[in-house]
Amino acid sequence: MNIQVLQSLLDGILMGGVYALAALGLSLIFGVLKITNFAHGAMMTVGMYIVYALSTGLGVNPYIALPFAMLLMFVIGFLIQRFPIHHIEHAPTHNQLLLTLGVAYILENVLLVIFTPNYRSLKVKGFEKALRLGDLTFAQAKLIAFAVVIVVTACVYLLLYRTSVGSSIRASAQNELAARLMGINVRTIRAIAFGIGAVCTGIAGGLLTPIMSIYPTLGESFQLKCFVIAVLGGMGNLWGALVSGVIIGVIESLSGYFFGGSWSEMLIYAVFILILFVRPTGLFGRGNRREN
Repeated sequence: MNIQVLQSLLDGILMGGVYALAALGLSLIFGVLKITNFAHGAMMTVGMYIVYALSTGLGVNPYIALPFAMLLMFVIGFLIQRFPIHHIEHAPTHNQLLLTLGVAYILENVLLVIFTPNYRSLKVKGFEKALRLGDLTFAQAKLIAFAVVIVVTACVYLLLYRTSVGSSIRASAQNELAARLMGINVRTIRAIAFGIGAVCTGIAGGLLTPIMSIYPTLGESFQLKCFVIAVLGGMGNLWGALVSGVIIGVIESLSGYFFGGSWSEMLIYAVFILILFVRPTGLFGRGNRREN
């Protein structure tokens, strides 16, 4: 295999993992609340700027700043669900879409006021040089990001399937009335689930901060891509989101290499549509059943 093709393949796998983590948060929010969150991309950008602000303001390594960003993102997600979103959970779908879109614009404009529209970048000391394996090169930030994605996905899986909070989240997603009759505080559990989804999104954004330049509306470019990955992996399927994210990352990277960057987006959505013709519920979907 051509070394440049192999290099593009590996870059796509590493970036695809970060995309998958962002899509995981979206999938979790939809799986529990049944709300299509159009503020998802903006929340990802908030995670980027939290890591950027902590790193530049306090002079700490962005990977050390990441746990603080996780805490802040959980609080932000919890409050967004607890107040505005909670009141429209059973409203018509277009009301839900408009409200989350409004939240997105508020978050973006807050970032514009605080940080201005200027592009900003974050350099990590000691990570300037890429690692080499034969003729292949690996950006250290991308390798760390992919490793963190695997760990976070595993932690979310354990949280959902090995803890009482996870059982409550899944029960609330499957049957809200039955969950209430079992004594589960559904309102709080939904806010917790939204907070966890925000954490996944914020981590993905934080991991991208040392890799690319950031600006307040950057999340819009990730918004639709996250929807594609979440649907392709089967809504609510954690490992499906990870695999689908890698697939999308590889398609993006290889199409950019062979045809140029302008073809990447078109090919991603073309492959997505073709797969849905064959598998309407996504590659790892289970028909109309929810994952237990």
